[in-house]
Amino acid sequence: MVIETRALNTMEFPVHIPFVDQLGFELLKFENGEAEIGLTLRDELCNSWSVAHGGVTMTLLDVAMAHAARSSSIKPGGQPGGTGVVTIEMKTSFMRPGLGRIVARGRLLHATASLAFCEGTVVDANGELLASASGTFKYLQGLPAGGRKILRSNASD
Repeated sequence: MVIETRALNTMEFPVHIPFVDQLGFELLKFENGEAEIGLTLRDELCNSWSVAHGGVTMTLLDVAMAHAARSSSIKPGGQPGGTGVVTIEMKTSFMRPGLGRIVARGRLLHATASLAFCEGTVVDANGELLASASGTFKYLQGLPAGGRKILRSNASD
C-alpha cells in the first residue's frame, strides 16, 4: 500500500476541475508556457499489475500540457487570462510502469490565436522517463455542450 504524501511546494490550481481534485493532482509549476503536476499513486489509481493505470498517466499528461498552454496567458499578478483550453488530439507513448510518486511536465511548443501545440513527459522519483506525449489544444471562451453554450472563462479540461 502506498501512503499518500503531498509535496510541500504545491500551488492552487487556477481552475477548479473536480476530476483533477478526485485524482489528487498537485500543481507544482504554472508559468511561461510550462506546467508541472505531481501525483503520489494510491491503490485505486493502479491497474491489475499494481502500477499506475494508463488512464491516470494519460490524464496527468493531458492536464500538464493543457496548463502549459494556458500558462502563457497569465496576467500581471499571477491571474490566468480569460481563455480556457480543450484537448483536440493527444498521442501518448509508455516506456516504463509508474510507481510511487510521479510528476508530469508540460511545455508549450507553439501557440496561434486558436491552437496550442504542446509536449509532455512523466517521470518517477528517480527522474526515469515513464511516458511522453504530444497534444493539440484549442483556446475557447465557451464550450458548446448539449445544445447550449457554457461560458466559463479560464476553464481547462
